[in-house]
Amino acid sequence: MEKRYQVFVSSTYTDLLKARQEVMQALLELDCIPAGMELFPAADDDQWTLIKRVIDDCDYYIVIIAGRYGSLGPEEKSFTQLEYEYAISRKKPVIAFLHKEPGKLPADHSEKDPAQAKKLEDFRNLAKKKMVRSWTTPADLGSAVSRSLIKLIKSNPATGWVKADSLPSREATTEILELRRQVDELQRELETVRTTAPKETAHLAQGEDEFKIEYTFRAGNRIDGNTSSYSASYSVSWSRIFARISPSMIDEASDEVLQKELGRMTEELNIESLRKSRDRKNSRIRFFHITDNAFTTIKVQLLALRLIIKSTKSRSVKDTANYWTLTPYGETLMTELRAIRKTDPDESSPRISKRATKARRSD
Repeated sequence: MEKRYQVFVSSTYTDLLKARQEVMQALLELDCIPAGMELFPAADDDQWTLIKRVIDDCDYYIVIIAGRYGSLGPEEKSFTQLEYEYAISRKKPVIAFLHKEPGKLPADHSEKDPAQAKKLEDFRNLAKKKMVRSWTTPADLGSAVSRSLIKLIKSNPATGWVKADSLPSREATTEILELRRQVDELQRELETVRTTAPKETAHLAQGEDEFKIEYTFRAGNRIDGNTSSYSASYSVSWSRIFARISPSMIDEASDEVLQKELGRMTEELNIESLRKSRDRKNSRIRFFHITDNAFTTIKVQLLALRLIIKSTKSRSVKDTANYWTLTPYGETLMTELRAIRKTDPDESSPRISKRATKARRSD
């Protein structure tokens, strides 16, 4: 929606007519709405009330200070200074344009009264506490106003004004509010999906429920090097299975990667008990591999629990492998299972040990 900004231009008047014309032209070229003393003479209290009201309606305020202090208003201050101080009090973005060489101005454009000259100097020093720019000629001032106001609008965006026919209709406003309500509702639903197990999975095995994994391994005689293949099985919780393979799917992981990770988990959980077996005391045990049937069941179960989904990333036509990634809820559960907590005085083991049951082996 196209906006126009209203800019209040404050200065003494007769000595700065040409300078104000340049400023007004610069503002019009920026599609801004100028406001200032051309609209009203600052002469009495009633006019001062009007001036304040106009400043309130403006988006930005600029003041031009040269060699004259100006006619006095309330508190023995010039109306120019009163306007400046009022704009500051209303927290309007302000820029002061100070003449670079006030001592070289014509006599009729300079203060002759020492008291007025002192007030002018104090006013210049006050303006220097905020954003200031210098100028020497009216043309120079017009260019400085254009550049400075563009930067001010970018750094301090204001409300601005728009044409009445550009405003949304009542029906459009109602539709926007309804769409916003729907967006908020969908965001709440998304957060629920991310942090809560789907209701439709309540009847499925998960968490501390256990699954029997069948696997194979090879054991060889350390002396003659002969090896044989063996089959075995063990039980492990779904939490432990997911905690083990979920980090591999933070981006995505192929079937091969997941199956190898499950094989390593199987080795870690069973190697010691297999070595203690009397008929394998002198064997070299390795090459753990879970069966294809067990691997397929694990994938199907994690899909059914809404923890993983098939990755949709584009890849080479020659790459026909299946790739898997985590759902939002899967990411949340992975973090819950794997993130390290602060040490609890009554609990020295990490959380995974509470969520995943100890594996049981059966040959």
